[in-house]
Amino acid sequence: MKKVRKAVFPVAGLGTRFLPATKSIPKEMLTVVDKPVIQYVVDEAREAGIEHFIFVTGRNKGVIEDHFDLQFELYDTLAQRGKDDQLAHLQRLQPGPGQTSFTRQQVPLGLGHAVWCARDLVGDEPFALLLPDMIMQADKSCLKAMVELYAETGNNIIAVQECDPAETHKYGIVGKGEDIHTGFEITGMIEKPKAGTAPSNLYINGRYILQPEIFKVLEGQERGAGNEIQLTDAMLKLEKQQPFFGYHYRGRTFDCGSPEGFIEANVAFALWRADMHESMSATIEALLDEIQPLERREVG
Repeated sequence: MKKVRKAVFPVAGLGTRFLPATKSIPKEMLTVVDKPVIQYVVDEAREAGIEHFIFVTGRNKGVIEDHFDLQFELYDTLAQRGKDDQLAHLQRLQPGPGQTSFTRQQVPLGLGHAVWCARDLVGDEPFALLLPDMIMQADKSCLKAMVELYAETGNNIIAVQECDPAETHKYGIVGKGEDIHTGFEITGMIEKPKAGTAPSNLYINGRYILQPEIFKVLEGQERGAGNEIQLTDAMLKLEKQQPFFGYHYRGRTFDCGSPEGFIEANVAFALWRADMHESMSATIEALLDEIQPLERREVG
């Protein structure tokens, strides 16, 4: 069984929900407290033992590549000014030479197409897929637990967590079968099921470990919902050939692709820090007392 060494990060999205901020800044580079969103996701992959980070980019995403590059001038300035702690912190986050690769998704044809664009960089081995909009908060990274489950099963793994049963129509939902090791067999997948038809309330939360055969399926995959090549459609086809297992993640997940989720993430990660918890708690309480919602407030 091959080790999961590589991870794919689809970062070609336009981030239209954050305009005008994302006119010049990729949404993945918006900061949660003091780190870009994409850094949280890469850190999760690194904690899981990932050795090669593959970014599927688009136009105006060069700053992401620059972020993960070695910045000699900055490092030299920090060293000269004696800011050793900051320098050491940046060096810990820095991927090593040859550990990052970048490829373009020239046409916005959906998540399935973005994954397919990474096929030559992944090659014939299993890989992790992390949606960069979704950042996790837990003592043990979601992907690390998935890699451990993969070592026990040797098959495709999808991370899921519970949602309100009344909101299953908003998500990709899996059917839950027999418990296996630290996960369970997936008996089916359905994208945004109609109310009352969902097989469970376990939704796919943006973390996957997939076998390379998914690329062959995606190569011939027809466009689905939104006139895009859907990853879920391809996984449904692959499920007929290979088993899929679910990992029930019980930490917090924040959808930083929406303004509400992005703000929630900033608050949650600030409160999680020992150096900020007390002051942030007091500030939030004061703001709740002082600020009342307006009956009508224009955005912009």
